Amino acid sequence: MTARPLLLAAVLLSLWSGGAGAQTPGAESARKGLTADEAATQDGDWIGYRDAYMQMIRFEKYGKPKQLLLHHFQVSPAEKGTPMEGVRLILSGSSMQLNLPLDAAGRAVFPLLKSAYDENARLMLNRRGNHYLMQPRVSIAPRANGSYDSADLRAACEQALNYLRYIGKPGMQDKSCAGVRFSFPAAAGDPVVRFRSAEQAAAPLSSETGSAFQDDRTTFRIVDFHFSDWPQKGQVVTQGSPVAIAPLFR
Repeated sequence: MTARPLLLAAVLLSLWSGGAGAQTPGAESARKGLTADEAATQDGDWIGYRDAYMQMIRFEKYGKPKQLLLHHFQVSPAEKGTPMEGVRLILSGSSMQLNLPLDAAGRAVFPLLKSAYDENARLMLNRRGNHYLMQPRVSIAPRANGSYDSADLRAACEQALNYLRYIGKPGMQDKSCAGVRFSFPAAAGDPVVRFRSAEQAAAPLSSETGSAFQDDRTTFRIVDFHFSDWPQKGQVVTQGSPVAIAPLFR
């Protein structure tokens, strides 16, 4: 059995030491009678649960304001154009085999399980090769009514920036909040997002094709709300639920 390093995004300083991917030769998988998908999972990339746990638990223990944020474990393409269709994240240990559902942005709710920690279970992908990144991801919590007060969006961006500085993400010390990004499915056409305030009628925000987060390679229809372009008081209103809401830094 051979091992190769897992390609990880440079999101956190010295992220997940020891994240090696175990491979089993395809011929051996075939002899075991595995399906193609099962063989890909067995032969694919993985990281140890304990390494991921140590990064994910930092958000749980973070004592500063974070009520406007979400924290997920994300799988995303390593290169633009790499498909996410059919990608599965599996938590595999000696006493467990759990599928961790991915949302449209490739994010999973990370399970904090003592048994997985004790066994140092593997977080595995059902894909061969270094085509995907696995990393913690901070985003902004969506609102069920699709209405976001501008002051809350500014506060959420600041909360995200402060947390990323706290965990030592490179480059964050010199960054400032510039806005937020709303992402929608690429196949759904142009999203409808407007800004409204007491001083002006609802004004539409323009959309374009881009990534859900500034440092990933996903493809969505995105709407950027830049704080400097709009009054401090008002609301951003979305028609339809965004896939993700991300802080924007400059």
